[in-house]
Amino acid sequence: MFSLLLAIIYMAFISLGLPDSLLGSAWPVMQGELDVPLSYAGIVSMIIAGGTIISSLMSDRLTRKLGAGLVTACSVGLTAIALFGFSVSGSFWMLCLWGIPYGLGAGAIDAALNNYVALHYSSRHMSWLHACWGVGVSISPNIMSYCLANQHGWQMGYRSVSLIQITLTVLLFLTLGLWKKRDSSSEEEVSANPVTLKTALKIPGVPCVLLAFFGFCALETTAGLWASSYLVEFRKVGVETAAQFAALFYLGETAGRFLNGFIADRFGDKQMIRVGILVMLLGTVLVMLPIKADGAALAGLLIIGLGAAPVYPCIIHSTPVNFGKENSQALVGIQMASAYCGSTFMPPLFGLIAQHVHIGLYPVYLAFFAVLMLVMSERLNRVTAGRR
Repeated sequence: MFSLLLAIIYMAFISLGLPDSLLGSAWPVMQGELDVPLSYAGIVSMIIAGGTIISSLMSDRLTRKLGAGLVTACSVGLTAIALFGFSVSGSFWMLCLWGIPYGLGAGAIDAALNNYVALHYSSRHMSWLHACWGVGVSISPNIMSYCLANQHGWQMGYRSVSLIQITLTVLLFLTLGLWKKRDSSSEEEVSANPVTLKTALKIPGVPCVLLAFFGFCALETTAGLWASSYLVEFRKVGVETAAQFAALFYLGETAGRFLNGFIADRFGDKQMIRVGILVMLLGTVLVMLPIKADGAALAGLLIIGLGAAPVYPCIIHSTPVNFGKENSQALVGIQMASAYCGSTFMPPLFGLIAQHVHIGLYPVYLAFFAVLMLVMSERLNRVTAGRR
């Protein structure tokens, strides 16, 4: 039963990653067919991000009332419906409308599953869980590419992923009993009342972890989004080479999480976070080096991805230890919301800097968030030292 439930959780996280790269891979075609400006993809992604932030903050109340299994099943179902809605949309405003349930479902899945694994499974499984998200993100562009190449249209790409989500939804509802057994075994560890945002912020160390999480997702998303532009515009790297190494950033992160699963329990969350941030900082320094050879910058991007691998899952996994099991669901949800804020607003901010100041500031921007993460995580370690 234990292994079956874990396999279902892994599949759920693959499904969480599936929709995340669909919009980017399909937008060049969608934009032309819908007759809207290229920049309108940002509007859709902002609506989705807004939904994820709201549902992350609501995750504590929802999970207490319904349980992690039912929240996950309903949320996957909600994203399945939203993706099907995308597949039948014939105008931009319809995409915006369907983006609302899309974001609400994705945020609830993320918070519920992350907290569930943090409470019930070891750090290695948290690393592998997030590696499964990377698998999902990698699969969906291939699905979309196949549909476009065979003249099925972007609508069929969305519909195909929707059908996968519907299948998983059915499986999740059929296996709710497995979740309930584990939920009932830990009910005594959960406080009677939901933890509000105001109350959570008063817990020592919470502001530190929120800033660390904000900084991580700001760095991760900015690094991936602007890598190619930096390499082409500033480093004068060929377009094909730049695209390959921008993709390797995510490949390094996903592969790193699979590898981290084998060592995370041995070294512990705190040490894995520290080493990961230092490796990310090393990668930004390599990108920053003012030398003509491109090898250092290209290697730096890959190293940033490898360094990023353990940080997110280990911060989440350490939440029950740092702040108590009774507060973990609320804190995971709040951390998710902070993470989404970083990934939503900081990459566009760098876009403005690149446009109006200089794109060469890319590694400096990344280094700022790496230092912010390091300072906040070390401060968090000092504050929570007595709780470990």
